[in-house]
Amino acid sequence: MGHNHSSCGIFGVFLGFLTGVFWLVFVALHWVTILLGAIGLTGFLVTVINFLIALIGLLAFLIFGLCVFKKAWHLCKHHC
Repeated sequence: MGHNHSSCGIFGVFLGFLTGVFWLVFVALHWVTILLGAIGLTGFLVTVINFLIALIGLLAFLIFGLCVFKKAWHLCKHHC
């Protein structure tokens, strides 16, 4: 794979970062709960699904955010 450890460019990494942000916002605003309630799910199952979506969103936010930072740092270091 080479030095960058990624086959996709900065745009793909940034989209991953934004996806994580959107999932966290959806959970924080209870949109996931509302959607799951609209299809008939309630109780503990909704809590577990909310937790999993929040966890995946947080991990995507952190991992892709770190990749965005590293790519931006690398570009800035070589161009500045």
